[in-house]
Amino acid sequence: VAIVGGSAGMCGAAALSGIAALRSGAGLVTVATARACQDVVAGFHPALMTVGLPCDSQGRIKLTSIDELTEQIPPAQCLAIGPGMGTSPALGEFAGSVFQDGRVPIVIDADGLNNLSQRLTAPLAPRVLTPHPGEFKRLVADAGSTRTDWESSAQALARRLECVVVLKGNRTFITDGERSESNQTGNPGMATAGSGDVLTGIIAAFIGQGLSAFDAAVLACHVHGLAGDLAKLQVGEVGLVATDLIDQLPEAFLRQQ
Repeated sequence: VAIVGGSAGMCGAAALSGIAALRSGAGLVTVATARACQDVVAGFHPALMTVGLPCDSQGRIKLTSIDELTEQIPPAQCLAIGPGMGTSPALGEFAGSVFQDGRVPIVIDADGLNNLSQRLTAPLAPRVLTPHPGEFKRLVADAGSTRTDWESSAQALARRLECVVVLKGNRTFITDGERSESNQTGNPGMATAGSGDVLTGIIAAFIGQGLSAFDAAVLACHVHGLAGDLAKLQVGEVGLVATDLIDQLPEAFLRQQ
């Protein structure tokens, strides 16, 4: 698995995704991040591999195409982009290039979504988009105002782009445009910074192990929520933070056996 993200001041997001991928069965995880962040990201966990990418004066990744990226990172079964990436016109060009032209499955989260244009067409390989409601409304301008509206719009987007959409929130909604599932695990304590980055890493790890994009997203949401429920038992909802989810992933997996 390769994770592309992080920028000055937001190094932890990419690291959380990478560590979650390791805890979810990925054999090797490379975090490709702005050079300004590389040492910080590497310090989060000794099993993470890191690649320092060119960055601009604001400490954001400075690439424009999927070709530039693949020259920098080792081959991977799944790519995830967005956690902590920041936004800029150049990153918008980069995100669009990765979405359209990347030839491996890609999970797109957080600023990866914020950098995407609304004028997208079907990509070359499976894609999983993981917006929370705010990101979704930026991605789909006419998404409506209710949860029912958003779920209908998510199905339409998934059909149009031939991708999987994971609409995060209470009872996270997962759809490929034809099939849909509402996740039943999780609790309000998971509405905390970094929780979505953890989910991105889990989805990427499952795709890297051979699951389809839809199955990986459905299972990842379940395990992510279960880890949150286990964390709630340990620390409560109020004190729950994203690293608690990672700490509970091994127990969440044990409970599936």
